[in-house]
Amino acid sequence: MLVPLGFGQRSTVTSLGRMVYYTAEKLPWMRLPTSSSDNLPNLVFFHGFGGGSSAYEWSKVYPAFAAEYRILAPDLIGWGRSEHPPRNYKVEDYITTLIEFLEKTCGSPTDVIASSLTGAIAIRAAIARPDLFKSLILTTPAGLSDFGEDYSRSFFAKIVSTPILDRLLYSTGIATDGGIRSFLEQRQFADSRRIYQEIVDAYLESASQPNAEYAALSFVRGDLCFDLSLYVTELTTPTAIIWGEKSQFTGPDIGQRLANLNPAAIKVFQPLENVGLTPQLEIPAVTIGLIRQYLSLLTVDS
Repeated sequence: MLVPLGFGQRSTVTSLGRMVYYTAEKLPWMRLPTSSSDNLPNLVFFHGFGGGSSAYEWSKVYPAFAAEYRILAPDLIGWGRSEHPPRNYKVEDYITTLIEFLEKTCGSPTDVIASSLTGAIAIRAAIARPDLFKSLILTTPAGLSDFGEDYSRSFFAKIVSTPILDRLLYSTGIATDGGIRSFLEQRQFADSRRIYQEIVDAYLESASQPNAEYAALSFVRGDLCFDLSLYVTELTTPTAIIWGEKSQFTGPDIGQRLANLNPAAIKVFQPLENVGLTPQLEIPAVTIGLIRQYLSLLTVDS
C-alpha cells in the first residue's frame, strides 16, 4: 500500500478484527529525536467504500495537516491492510468499529473527516456517541437509500446478489486493472484525465487482498445502505459537507435536502462543480483548503 513520506503503519484491535491505520512517525514530521505528536489534537480520516477503497483515498490530503495534528488514517475492516473477516457486512458493523477505533486511539473529542457512505455512517456514529466527536467534515455523505431511494433495488445490485455470480463478477470485473480504472472513470471521477496509474495501482492492491470481496460485495449489493434522512435530524456535532456536483451515486440535490433537515448542526453545504464522488483525489489542493477553513469555522462555532 502506498504510504506518504514520513508516515508509518500501526494497528488497533476492534470487535471485528485488527484495524490498520497510518500516522506520522518519521522525518520530516518528527523533526527532533524528542519530537512527538502526542500533544497535538487528533484528526481522523475515514475512507469510503467501493472496490479497492482504502486509506490511500485520503493520502494526498492528510499529510498537509501533519505538522498541526496527530493524523490517523485507518483502513476500515474488510479493506486495505486491515483484517478481512469473511462475513456479510452490515451498516451496524461499521458504526461499531468506527466508534471502537475512536475509543481506542483518541483520548478526547476528535475532528473526523469521512467520505461518501462512510460519511453517512460517521453521522450515525456521532449521534450514538457525540462525546467522541468534536466536528465532522464530510465529502458526499449519502446513505444511498435517502428519501426512499433504494440502491439495493437497482439492476446491478440485484445481479451482484446472485450467489457464485457475485464472486465471478468481483474477480473478473472489479478486482482487475481494467475493472478498477473503469469504475474510477465511470462512477467516481468527473474528469477521467485526473486518474493516473498510481491511483489504479493502489485500488487494485486493496481489492486483491485475501477475502477483500466480502466487504466490497456487501457494499455493491446494497447491504450497507440506509436512509440517512431518518437519522440526520438527531445530529448535534458541528458539521460541514462538501459535495461533488457530478457524483454518480447521489446528486447534490439530495445532499442539500439532507443539510436542510438540520441547519443547527450542518453549518456548511458546499457543492463543487465538475467534481465527482472523491474530491480528495480529484482536486486535493482545493479539498485541503476547504478542510482547513472548516476546521477553523467549526471549532469557533462549537
